[in-house]
Amino acid sequence: MANEKNVFNIKAGVFISADVIAVICGLAATETEGVIALSNGLTNQEIEKASMSRLSRSIRLIEHPDRSLTVRLALQIAYGNPIPEVTANVQQKVKSTVTNMTGIEVKEVDIRIASVGALASEK
Repeated sequence: MANEKNVFNIKAGVFISADVIAVICGLAATETEGVIALSNGLTNQEIEKASMSRLSRSIRLIEHPDRSLTVRLALQIAYGNPIPEVTANVQQKVKSTVTNMTGIEVKEVDIRIASVGALASEK
């Protein structure tokens, strides 16, 4: 991953922590239509306040030698949504959001569907 301090050098003298990148990934994923939450139940409103230990259960960042990233996400998807379409939208949104906000290229976004359930408003 990043160096021992768990930070990424995005340009000369500017560093960003892996925690911040994980929050960006989580927010982008949970803003996508059809996604209920991360696999551990963190919704969009809870992600910013979550500790890295809670985020790391659902989000993993892997840094490649060329300084690009692979993001691994575990998600809860809302019942009735086409899973291939939802996951393709999540992949695109995470890639573009991380790249636009940090300048770090995201090569892959791997998604594991942890569960399928009803949205809170439907319960």
